[in-house]
Amino acid sequence: MSMKKRMPPEVLEYLRSMGKAYGKKGGKASAENMTPAQRSARAKKASTAAAEKRTAERLAREGKTKPAKRPAK
Repeated sequence: MSMKKRMPPEVLEYLRSMGKAYGKKGGKASAENMTPAQRSARAKKASTAAAEKRTAERLAREGKTKPAKRPAK
């Protein structure tokens, strides 16, 4: 069993400030270096994941089980 280590507050605050300052730049830089087909594939994957999450949450609220996955095309 491992123990969680806590970061000093000043280190945590520094990391938060760096994430706030530069966090949004990573996605834009990544997208600029992709081909249109790669961007489309990433968007489709994100869209599918979001839809599956919404479906799972809705089914959990309704007390139902998760439907079987559709076969790949």
